[in-house]
Amino acid sequence: MTSNVPISSSGITAPTPQNTPHTAAPISSGLSRPTVPDISEESAEELNGLGNEGVQAAMLGMVQGRLAGLVGRSSGYVESLPREVRRKVEGLKGVQVQQTELQNRYKRECLELERKYLELQKPLYARRHAIIAGDAAPTTDEIAAGEAQSLKDDEDYTTIDQQDKEDTEAKAEDVDVKGIPDFWLTALRNHPGLAELITDRDAEALAFLQDVTLAYLPLKGEEGELAGKPGFTITFHWDAEKNPFFTDKTLSKTYIYQEEVGYSGDFVYDRAVGSEIAWREEKDLTREWEIKKQRNKNTNRTRLIRKSHPTASFFNFFAPPVMPSDEAIEAGDIDPEDLEEIEERLEVDYQVGEDLKEKIIPRAVDYFTGKALEYELMDSDDEDDDEFDELDEDEEDEGEFDEDSDSDNDVPARRRGPPKGRGAPASAGSANVNPEECKQQ
Repeated sequence: MTSNVPISSSGITAPTPQNTPHTAAPISSGLSRPTVPDISEESAEELNGLGNEGVQAAMLGMVQGRLAGLVGRSSGYVESLPREVRRKVEGLKGVQVQQTELQNRYKRECLELERKYLELQKPLYARRHAIIAGDAAPTTDEIAAGEAQSLKDDEDYTTIDQQDKEDTEAKAEDVDVKGIPDFWLTALRNHPGLAELITDRDAEALAFLQDVTLAYLPLKGEEGELAGKPGFTITFHWDAEKNPFFTDKTLSKTYIYQEEVGYSGDFVYDRAVGSEIAWREEKDLTREWEIKKQRNKNTNRTRLIRKSHPTASFFNFFAPPVMPSDEAIEAGDIDPEDLEEIEERLEVDYQVGEDLKEKIIPRAVDYFTGKALEYELMDSDDEDDDEFDELDEDEEDEGEFDEDSDSDNDVPARRRGPPKGRGAPASAGSANVNPEECKQQ
């Protein structure tokens, strides 16, 4: 069940091509009539008794259902072309095959270029980690460069030295703090999508997160299912000695691309693989425990039993959903509602991985300070503007909306993200997703 539609698209079906010639040609007599079926009399009778709005909604649903069944079907136009024209069309397809091969090479080389510059940035990432952990102090030049950037972003910014002069009491009370406490917890919580996934219990564990790093596939010496596969791995590094929740020093999540680029020219997600977490006893944050009394029918004695059930947690990120096989879907073995839920969870999973790679890891300090939120909100506002057409003054005065329609409570949460299911293109910098509905993975 593969779809090659850009992440920002709201649908997963491609429109039927309109390839009818503009002018009449000798072959026009061979064109077939439109194959959209008429609405049956039975369907029309079902509309009786409905109000105008109900009829319109029902008609729209019926038409959309009919059209959806035609997607991918031939209109018969190409088949009606003369033999020589059809040969030329097939030749164009052959040319496009060569274009696709070049596009594959281009994307592979882009991936190698990203890998090259990631290697160049590794010393800077190591420097960042040392400052966060308190293993090193920033130099005077680094602080000056940072303050220059802050002043560029905000002309009212006050340097640290100026703040100290204005507030001598605060300077006297300043204590020696090792590194930057809760740096990664704060950075992750300042990302709108991840904030929805992190529970209060998760925050206690994320306080022991020391670093988040990125590596591109294929890894050198990699064997097994990842050998030769394009993709990337995100690794979370933990203070295992102090962490009371699990014993792992690292937890990783690997996103694997399909080897061929998709129709849109981007790499396409194939699947994701996460680490299995070694939870300490009774510390599994992905499950909730409840104690129940159980009575023996024969002896009338009671005992306490503990049962667990899955719960929402950021750490479900490391157990990604698995898309059912195409064979199981085509055979009807998967309930449509279950399939839709899996697809929605995959949307969130792919988007979180993409945002970690493209936004949070390279600009962690901006998420820690909250500066990145300005750009997140700007992107959100731009998309809101794109979703609504401008109204003429006459239309604005018609009063088509009730007074209660402007209530925030009446507006459902809007989710933006990649197309449903396996095969979502891995486009950089794609829109955020509201994962409220998909917390439990």
